[in-house]
Amino acid sequence: MRRTARDSPVARQILLLQLLLVLLLVGSALGLAAYDARRDSRDAARDQAVAVARSVADSPTVAAALRRTDPTATLQPFAERVRTDTGVDFVVVMSLDRIRYTHPDPDRIGEKFIGDVGGAPEGRVFTQQYTGTLGPSLRAVVPVLDAGEVVALVAVGITLERIGDHMRGSLLPITLSALGILGVGVVGAWLVSRRLRRQTHGLGEREITRMYEYYEAVLHAVREGLLLLDRDDRVQLANDEARRLLGLPDDVVGKSVHELGLPPALTHAAADEVAGADDLYVAGDHVLVVSSSPAMWQGETVGAVVTLRDRTELQSVTGELDLVRGLTDSLRAQNHEAANRLHAVVSLIEMGRAEEAVDFATEELQVAQLLTDRLTTSVQEPVLAALLLGKTAEAAERGISLEIEGVLHSDGLPLEPRELLTVVGNLVDNALDAVSERAERRIRVRVAGSSGYLAISVGDSGPGIPPEEVDRVLERGWSTKADSGRGLGLALVAQIARRHGGSLVVAPSDLGGAELSVEIGGRS
Repeated sequence: MRRTARDSPVARQILLLQLLLVLLLVGSALGLAAYDARRDSRDAARDQAVAVARSVADSPTVAAALRRTDPTATLQPFAERVRTDTGVDFVVVMSLDRIRYTHPDPDRIGEKFIGDVGGAPEGRVFTQQYTGTLGPSLRAVVPVLDAGEVVALVAVGITLERIGDHMRGSLLPITLSALGILGVGVVGAWLVSRRLRRQTHGLGEREITRMYEYYEAVLHAVREGLLLLDRDDRVQLANDEARRLLGLPDDVVGKSVHELGLPPALTHAAADEVAGADDLYVAGDHVLVVSSSPAMWQGETVGAVVTLRDRTELQSVTGELDLVRGLTDSLRAQNHEAANRLHAVVSLIEMGRAEEAVDFATEELQVAQLLTDRLTTSVQEPVLAALLLGKTAEAAERGISLEIEGVLHSDGLPLEPRELLTVVGNLVDNALDAVSERAERRIRVRVAGSSGYLAISVGDSGPGIPPEEVDRVLERGWSTKADSGRGLGLALVAQIARRHGGSLVVAPSDLGGAELSVEIGGRS
């Protein structure tokens, strides 16, 4: 597609504008210099004419010659010597009635002086530009005084042609300097244009404008968060969604990603030059799916591109689904165990041992009912009670002792059932994983809750958490890959606790492992 004049590259347009500006500046400067040189040359010529005329008028030779009957015989050679020595074009000595005694052209001697004499007959100096027998000239007329009286006049002139020659001679170095400046300006403009062409990739102003308009429209319309970082990990771009998800300030552009208060793991993911896809991080109240990739240009890394997707609601639903799946697995395990027990009862009956079958069935029912009654009495929130029943069955199947202590009333709890499931489910799952490889497998869950207050602690006999790792565990945004949930689960628990003004505390457990406690609100 052929470019029109308006579609020409910005660099070329800037070059032409700079060249025009340089030419205009140099031309203006040269014109001002010529005008100033012309004025100075004329002023110097006028001063020279006045000085020479005064010198001649004050000369004793002139005064003596004027007393003779033939002044020309003495004055003509004297005037010519003065004219030659001083470089003026004429030295004319005349009488008060303007009759010439001297002239560069001897044939003009005796004729009347052409031009004004101004106030010279009255003893004043007179200067003017006038066209005489030698052409246009600047002339000065001064009086010749004898005993205080004006006895003659002296006129000295310099032609404009001579003044012009002198001015052109003085303009030559100025012109050469102007040409040098013009050359430097042209080279500088070309270098600027070359750099600008490289930076704008030869685009025209309409192309750049169109790209910028679409760039702005896309950035504000896209539903994913977008961060662009340079080689020094400084933010060069953050769209509206990224600012919302990460809580970034309006003046984030230009700041280092390490100064934004983001979770360290997320900061590392953003600043890392290694590509990462669909990693899960917790930032504030959001669960984010983060993808990062190096930004390449002509084979070189120029920064990083980070995309953010909000997975908060999806993660919440996924967590609930995981809990329901856990409950289902627990019920399936109980169903399988119940089938085994039923098979045992049937076998006892077939063997004619009916009394033993009744005793066996009654004992199993009493144990299960006792556990259910005790749990529902202490935990009056039905959803949480169901979860704990399922976790108890799961623990029993894995050979883990799960103890539940305390009383939790269902009225006025500060958490919704969905949030309660997330908190307890993640804490218990972490404890189950912690003790799975231990010889002693014990977990203790303490619950307490009433109107506006909730306290849940889960201790285990696992390996515990080293003191230097405690801050990392509770760190805002401690992350894990999408195929592992422990770190993310704890981050979600801490997120829920913070959202309701509570806290998640890690401490040693008297069972030998770690105890994680969530407390929200105050006791009434």
